[in-house]
Order: sequence, then structure tokens, then C-alpha cells
Amino acid sequence: MPPHDVIATCPVCANELFVTRLRCGECGTTIEGEFGVGRFGRLTREQLALLESFLRSRGNLRDMERELSISYPTVRARVEALVRALGFGPRDEVEAPAPAIVAADDIMAGRREILERLSRRELSAEDAAEAIRALGRDAR
Repeated sequence: MPPHDVIATCPVCANELFVTRLRCGECGTTIEGEFGVGRFGRLTREQLALLESFLRSRGNLRDMERELSISYPTVRARVEALVRALGFGPRDEVEAPAPAIVAADDIMAGRREILERLSRRELSAEDAAEAIRALGRDAR
């Protein structure tokens, strides 16, 4: 059976978790310490799926729209939220909307999409609740 993915966020307080032990499955060597999971390890499953779709489509948002069966504005909002979750700031645009408005629009689009997935039974209630909480954390 393949190993489980490491979770990066504490299920109790939502702070970052650290890996404290690494072990080689072949020779049994063990290393102990405090290791971060890195920026990609902190992504949710949904964010990783979006990143994989982005890479498969070579960054073509229209292809992602078709692959994920979600609207173009939702794809854009999710990609922007993913960019922020990876620690990259907003793009500098000449006529960029106010950050608070963009964040609120992104969160609302994300919530709508999560609720749609919940209604289609693609997500459990617990996963949907965690995804909605993550939207709020990503906006900070």
C-alpha cells in the first residue's frame, strides 16, 4: 500500500505542521529533526488538482475550463488563489482592481464552486468545510 500524503496544517488549530522524522524504506536509515513540507506540500488536494490541470493544459485556462467542467471566471479565480497560496503576490497591472474586491470575488467564486461540488457529491461535507476554511486562510 502506498504511503499517505503528509498533511501540512494542524486539524485542531490550523497552524503549520512540521515533519519530525524521515525514514528510508530501503535501508531503514532514520533522520530526526524539524522539516517543513515546502510550499507545494501546503496545498490542499483541490489546489494540487488545479495545479496538475494547469500543467497538463500548459497554462491554457480555456482547456482547464473544459477539463474541470467549471466556468472560466472560476478557473481564473482558482488560479489566482493558487498563486497566492504558493506565496506569490498579486500581479502588478496598470488597472488592477482593488485587492479587497478581488479577494472577496475570489472567495465567493471559490465558495460557489465548493458548494456545487458538494451538491454533486464530489466532496464530503467535511472536505467542503475544510476547503471553505482554506479559502479564508488563503485570502489573508
